[in-house]
Amino acid sequence: MPERLLEIDGVQSGYGDVQVLWDISAGVEDGEIACIVGSNGAGKSTLLRTISGLLPVRAGSIKLAGEEIGGLQPEQILMRGIVHVPEGRRLFRGLTVRDNLLLGAYLRKDKAQIEKDLDFVFDLFPILKERESQDATTMSGGEQQMCAIGRGLMSKPRLLMIDELSLGLAPRLVERLNEALIEINKTGLSILLVEQDVMTAFEIASHGFVVETGRVSMVGTTEVLGNDPRIREAYMGL
Repeated sequence: MPERLLEIDGVQSGYGDVQVLWDISAGVEDGEIACIVGSNGAGKSTLLRTISGLLPVRAGSIKLAGEEIGGLQPEQILMRGIVHVPEGRRLFRGLTVRDNLLLGAYLRKDKAQIEKDLDFVFDLFPILKERESQDATTMSGGEQQMCAIGRGLMSKPRLLMIDELSLGLAPRLVERLNEALIEINKTGLSILLVEQDVMTAFEIASHGFVVETGRVSMVGTTEVLGNDPRIREAYMGL
């Protein structure tokens, strides 16, 4: 059985005086695609920000490959191999597609491998190669999402976390991005998706965690969760 790459145990977190996460436990096995689903405001993005070190862990533990990372600074967590693709893409205006991608590799010293990884991203998303000299923020939403994922890959992560992959995108583009994530996962990279669109997440993830009002309410394989009447009614409109 694969080992857990990411282990979240009893985590509490929030913003200022407002607590958002209450005793959250979840995890990602090495080499798998897992997902965290729930409605807007459930605490999903807060959890990713806490894993990334952007918010403090108030209680509980976050471990990467057995090492406690709760309490580390964001750059320390990045150096250990966790990359966070935030909601809204957050590309840099005025920088080309190529330069935005290379920003993902700013901590790396292996220049020859960086060029190979850039080629991998361009093979994965050929439109980015066509537009490599264009201001990244002038592309369509789907193309910007491709660039944001590509920038994350350029960090050579062990775990790629993506917040709201499908938000605001046409179904056809979402399908294309899902196909790309499957290809990325085939290289051995673990992926954690955060999604409001449960059907999109369940299509490619093997395990899921349902978050409601800052707590994990259901855990299981996406096959089992996808057939649960409560999930189908609350999140799939079925």
